Amino acid sequence: MSQFPNPMGMNRSVPWAQSDASDRTAGRFMNSVYAWMCVGLALTAVVAWGTSQSPAVLKMIFGSGLVWALIIAELVLVVVISSAVNKINASVATGLFLLYAALNGLTLCSVFLMYNLPALGGAFAVSAGMFGVTSFYGYVTKRDLSRLGSLMFMALIGLILASVVNIFVASSALYWLVTYAGVFIFVGLTAYDTQKLKQLSYQVEGNSALSARMSIVGSLMLYLDFINLFLFMLRIMGGGRRS
Repeated sequence: MSQFPNPMGMNRSVPWAQSDASDRTAGRFMNSVYAWMCVGLALTAVVAWGTSQSPAVLKMIFGSGLVWALIIAELVLVVVISSAVNKINASVATGLFLLYAALNGLTLCSVFLMYNLPALGGAFAVSAGMFGVTSFYGYVTKRDLSRLGSLMFMALIGLILASVVNIFVASSALYWLVTYAGVFIFVGLTAYDTQKLKQLSYQVEGNSALSARMSIVGSLMLYLDFINLFLFMLRIMGGGRRS
């Protein structure tokens, strides 16, 4: 999500006063980030839906424990994409990101089994609206959101621990606390990550190769923010849960 390694030890203290040329560069960089994020989301959705339509594939994934191998593979890919960004070219980074999106589709196919299409569409629309507004805020605000990012990351750690605890205690109250907290956390991370990526665009200005690689890393960051926001909103708007 937001806590990726800082490539090349770049200084994140970037002056807010930028030239018009730098602002145009930031705009192009963020357009690339959003475009690849949308490609990743579309790929995940297509793979998830296609997998949900194949009983044989579903049995292979969830009946044999393959789902855990897929989850581990996804975690490895996140680390590789973010930490090896200075060692791989943009094409390799893009391929790894698309592979991650496809694997995530395999593990998220269950949402098509648990919820009907109106529920999924409603949660997606609300998530897209929230994501768009908060990402726009992160892009245009002059306020430094670094402190917010740190608070959201600490809250995310607490969210993960609470989710693990609730596996064993199965508390309905804790379930809903985690759900609403998750929405709040990923809204905050979306704004913070967007601002961080805008700052990053100034630092890679003039280096097209590095800019292309970092746009893929940025796409993964916002992709993860959106996916998690969507899943928590789906819990809240789950009136369309299948019987």
